[in-house]
Amino acid sequence: MRLFFLVRAVAIAISLVFIASGETVFAQIGTSSQSTTKKDTSMNKSNNGKWKSENANITYELINSQKIFVPDTSIAMIHSLKYLGTWCRDMGNIGAPALNLQFTPEERFGPTLGYHVFDAGSYSLDSAKYYNTNRPYSDFSYRLGSKLEQYTGLMHSQNIKPNWNVAVEYHKTTSAGYYKIERNNNDNLYLTSNYRSLNKHYKLWFALVYNKEQHDENGGISNASELDSTNSSGGKIYSDRRTIDVVNQNEAYSLTRSSVYNNMRQFGLQVQHTYIWGVTDTAYNGDSTQYSYSLKPRFSITHRFRLGSEKHTYNDLTPDSVRYASLFHQALGSGGSGYYSAGSDSVFAQQKWVHIDNKIFFNGYLGKSANPASFSAGIGNRIDLFTSDPVSKLVTDSLPTVVHAPGTNQLNLVHNYLEALIHKDALNAGDWTFNANGRLFITGPDAGDLSLNGKLGKQLRNNSAFLELGVGQQINEVPYAYRYYGNAYTNDTFHLDRKESVSNLFATVYFSKLKMGLGVKSYVINNYVYINEQEQPAQYTVPFSVQQLWIQKLFRAGKFCLDNQLSVQQFASGSPVNVPVLMGRHQLTYENVLFKNALKIVVGSEIRYNTSYKPAGYDCQLNRFFYQNTTSVTNTPEISFFVNFRVKSRFRAFFMVDQLQQLIPGVTNTILFLGSPFTNSANPGFLTVPVYATPDAMLRFGFSWILVN
Repeated sequence: MRLFFLVRAVAIAISLVFIASGETVFAQIGTSSQSTTKKDTSMNKSNNGKWKSENANITYELINSQKIFVPDTSIAMIHSLKYLGTWCRDMGNIGAPALNLQFTPEERFGPTLGYHVFDAGSYSLDSAKYYNTNRPYSDFSYRLGSKLEQYTGLMHSQNIKPNWNVAVEYHKTTSAGYYKIERNNNDNLYLTSNYRSLNKHYKLWFALVYNKEQHDENGGISNASELDSTNSSGGKIYSDRRTIDVVNQNEAYSLTRSSVYNNMRQFGLQVQHTYIWGVTDTAYNGDSTQYSYSLKPRFSITHRFRLGSEKHTYNDLTPDSVRYASLFHQALGSGGSGYYSAGSDSVFAQQKWVHIDNKIFFNGYLGKSANPASFSAGIGNRIDLFTSDPVSKLVTDSLPTVVHAPGTNQLNLVHNYLEALIHKDALNAGDWTFNANGRLFITGPDAGDLSLNGKLGKQLRNNSAFLELGVGQQINEVPYAYRYYGNAYTNDTFHLDRKESVSNLFATVYFSKLKMGLGVKSYVINNYVYINEQEQPAQYTVPFSVQQLWIQKLFRAGKFCLDNQLSVQQFASGSPVNVPVLMGRHQLTYENVLFKNALKIVVGSEIRYNTSYKPAGYDCQLNRFFYQNTTSVTNTPEISFFVNFRVKSRFRAFFMVDQLQQLIPGVTNTILFLGSPFTNSANPGFLTVPVYATPDAMLRFGFSWILVN
């Protein structure tokens, strides 16, 4: 933890030095994260490594890809939380667990821990960005919302030498939320560096990610009718959402923090380096004072090392025996009576995963040196260590009596696997792009697990359209946390021994002139791993399919713009899937530039809706969403209004009023997810289903300030 704060302090200090020492200028940055074929001139430097006086050129790429991207400086969607995506929903509080309402199975190969509710806002090694800049580049962002909602971002990238870049990005998210004890406190950090030798024979990629999520669990609103209860004058009785009762409230413990919380820690380190053999050519400038290299690759060897860890912690400091009836039976401090003696009992569960992955690739190249087709084959070794600590271990004391004692559950796995890859990007109009990869465990307990993916795309001439087709297949074991659960009172094993199989087919097409895109996708799933209605890990052994269709169309009329997105899903009856059939998002905006293009504004409104459906439940004891098939909801469309603006392409900001439908008299509150059913003392013999709902109407303000020295 000290190291984390040290890295954070150093990153901020470095950025402040650059702000103080350099003049703020406008970087030549694109308006969206689209690929570009612009030649990267920042590598064409003299061999003495001195900076030249030239226009700023800020680009980044992803590992093992030839595509060059530019940072997004558009303003049409700056008010949105980009990490959630179009159809992903949180629990009504920024930084909370989130679920994609467009059905998406987990993409995994090999053993995993199994906690994914925080993935939307987390960094991963596979999505790390590797920058190349000829000037130090910084991006400061900040969001402020009602009820102490705050989001702070810092990103800085700089080439230490023309062929060596270092980049760091950090996000801090805190929010107390509109309802009782639902606080979130998240930190996300990544650090990347990429180096290429001047003769272009050697490449080094380094990435480090760290994610920390802390979520206070209120268990949901215990009486859903309180959301919309009105008095004799028609006003809401609970206009202050913090007065609504929640399941896990305990005033004797705290009025601001929940005694039940989940923490997630993730760390990842990756080092990949490649040596390339090929034909090198040297080009000199007119007076022979500068030179640059070009390389036509023939073959190469790549080594990749990965080290990662995850630690999930659940803690209940004021436990109720009834709360854990689906997992274990044990007399706890409150015993279900509401009485609790501080410190007498707690329910603490912790699971850890440490994994090490080494692989070696042999690569070949075909085609033009600027964008060759590459094909690779290699072998890898992987070590996984899973630990649950503490777990209940029954021992006999001196009386003798069988009692619970702390113990540990460990699982060590060693695998070897084969991997093959063929890849080529479409950088120019008329180019084909293809990408196929396969991985197969050949030794170890999970031998036979595999992942196969293939994509084929075509960039039509004049960039009029882009078509892509794809297929995928994965066969995996059940994640560790679905097979083992434990704490000081129980040590449970769930016998889920069948391999999960997920197959998919998809096709997408985008028409640039029509400003329209559409796509179809089909999943076929067997032995689906999920949390059932009893809130226990289970497998659905009947094969089922999910069909999806989406379409996006942009209409323009003068300075007005209407952006429309629709998603339709169809799934087999009885399958354990909680998603709506139809979802829609429509955004109407007015765009204009003022003061000789110095100021650009976008004023608009957005509406989101979905058809009635049975939403997923959320189990805070397991920190996962579960399938429920008893309660349906019909949601009110959600409305927002925003004003976005940009000043000389350096400073972007927005003002936003969200959840405007809450101000309309008689409108019912939108239900997002359900909680774990419980026995309410006011209605003995009946189970009460708590709910998670949208916040009240709220204000948000935010900005992004780009600095290029």
